[in-house]
Parts: sequence; structure tokens; C-alpha cells
Amino acid sequence: MLAINEFDTTKAEAFEEKMVDILNSGAVNLMISVGHRTGLFDVMAKMESATSQGIADRAILNERYVREWLGAMTASGFVVVDTEAMEDDHDHGHSHYNEAALFSLPAEHAACLTRDSSPNNIAVFSQYIAVLGGVEDDIVECFKNGGGVPYERFGRFNEVMAEDSGQTVLPALRDHILPLVPGLVEKLTEGLRMLDAGCGRGRAITMLAKDFPNSTFIGYDLLQDVVDYGNTEAERLGLDNLQFVQKDLTSFDDDVDAGSFDFVTTFDAIHDQADPGAMLRGIKKALAEDGVYLAQDINGSSHVHNNMDHPIGPLLYTLSCMHCMTVSLAQDGDGLGAMWGREKAAEMFEEAGFNQVEVHELDHDIQNCYYVVRP
Repeated sequence: MLAINEFDTTKAEAFEEKMVDILNSGAVNLMISVGHRTGLFDVMAKMESATSQGIADRAILNERYVREWLGAMTASGFVVVDTEAMEDDHDHGHSHYNEAALFSLPAEHAACLTRDSSPNNIAVFSQYIAVLGGVEDDIVECFKNGGGVPYERFGRFNEVMAEDSGQTVLPALRDHILPLVPGLVEKLTEGLRMLDAGCGRGRAITMLAKDFPNSTFIGYDLLQDVVDYGNTEAERLGLDNLQFVQKDLTSFDDDVDAGSFDFVTTFDAIHDQADPGAMLRGIKKALAEDGVYLAQDINGSSHVHNNMDHPIGPLLYTLSCMHCMTVSLAQDGDGLGAMWGREKAAEMFEEAGFNQVEVHELDHDIQNCYYVVRP
């Protein structure tokens, strides 16, 4: 055993290497987000190999930026470059190296970087880091003075969340998530009243409203812009059975009419509420006697030592610190955070008056678990 003040040089060097890897990975993450948003990964996946100009032309982008992006992607091993073409570029005396180099995206890499690879497109999640970087100054101030950062400061966060949901929820909703509640699909077909609380852009209930025209669907969210987005989509699609309403759910237990819904859902929406207990009590009150509540939320433990081996634990704690926790604290809320965990969730369901809680995991979703909760 080392003495308290003994310095382990080998351990220090290993940690230094880890820090360098983190710096490189953080930089590459931003380039992954750019590659996703600009469609560069999608374009390259459909090409064998091409110059930076050829890729830029296909993607309708500026070649100089594409060339520098390709440099980052090549240096990180995401993209493969034809070294012979690079040498030929040099031999012909080009003023800028790499103009004749041929770049390609291996199919094995494209399998988790392109929109065609959904729901396995990990590039979608890279966008979160760029968005969170935009509020770093605000978060530092919160570290010093407390308080929180309001939803309005997060720019594209809801857009990215909607795209995230498009991978984790929508493809699995009909065949894997709804069947967690026996008989639910049949009841939706016949016609029931459904609420999605904290709905964001409402992609899930918009899909359900199309699939089950005999049922009625309402989405509640705090942000007026996402409510407007949802209603615009509903009107565009001609969905008379779908409505979005701007609503602060902090006092939901007082505001909601008892027994007004047969089915209630929340998708990653409880832990960042100002008063999650009031929201859960409101959901309990809102349910009809034989109603059911389905909650998708972060799959983790309430105890940090149980999350040491979580495959995306560092990412989830970071998302929590820089979004989920702080938006709640900005409303003088509880600040539960994304990693509130199964233990705390079970405790809060019981406190809200629910008598039966089932916990499910789905193979496609390493981020979330699914609670089926009944009065």
C-alpha cells in the first residue's frame, strides 16, 4: 500500500494520457455533431470515395470547411484517406495539400453515424454536448451563486430531444412500448383519452393520433414555442383528435380534473419538473379508476456507487448537471436531476398514491427504463 504522500508516477502518466484522450474526444464530438447536422455522414455513406470538393458538392456545402472537417474525422479514425492520392497531391505541387486526397466513410462506421442507421445513430446524441456548451457560463455562475438556468436559454435542446425521441421512442412505440400494458393497443383502437405530460414537440402522441383516430390526445408542456409547433403539425396533418396546451405542471395536482384521462404518459419528463411530486399526484388524480400511467425515464440508480459501470453514466450526470437539474432549480424547484434513479422513483410513485409499479427495460434503449404504474 502506498504511503499517503507517495506519488505514483505510472498512475499519473496513465491519467495524463486519459486527459489527452478526453480533449481529443471532446473536440471530435463537436465535429460529429457538425457532420450529423450538415448531412456529411449521410452523403459520404452513399459514396465510395471522393475528394473534399466532390463531397462538398454532393452535400451542397463549402469545400474549405468540408476539407478541414475531413481532417478532424481522418485524424480521429472516423474517415479513411487514400494515402497514395495524398502523395500524388503533393507531387503535383498543389498549394493546399489534401485537395486531391480521396476520403471514404467505412460502412461499419456509417452504421452508427447516419440517419439511415436509426435507431442506432449515435451522432444524434453528440448534439447535446454542443448545446450544453452554450450555457457553460450560466452553469458556472450557478456553481458560485446557486439558482438555475431556465429552459429558454437552451436553444436547440428541444429540437435535439425530439430527434432523440425519434430514435428511442417512435420506432419502438407501437410494437414494444405500448404492449408493456396488456390490452392497451385494443383500447386505443376502440377509443380512449390520453395525456402526454411534458410532451415537448409531441412526436409520440402525434404518431399515436394518426394511428388511433378513435382516441383523443392532449399534450401539455411549459414552453409555448413547442406547443405552437405541435399544434401546427396537428393542423398540417389534419389531426382533429390532437391538441397541445401550454401548461405549467407545478400545480398539476390542484389544476387537473379527477378521472379525466384513461392513459397518461411522460417521456423523460418527471425528473426536471419544478415539483415532480405534484406532477405525479396530478397524474394519479387525472387517471380514471382503471387508468394506467406509462413513464419512460433515465435508467440508473439513486446511489452514485451503483452507477460506476453504467455505459453512459458520465454523459447522463453531465446532462443532468447542465440541463435537467438546473432547469428545475431555475423555477425554485426540487432539482431532482436525471439520475434520480429507480429507488427514488419507486419512493415517489408510492408517495403520490400509486399502488402498483412495474419496471421494464427494452433491448434497444440503454438510456431509459419504462415504468407501468397503476392507481
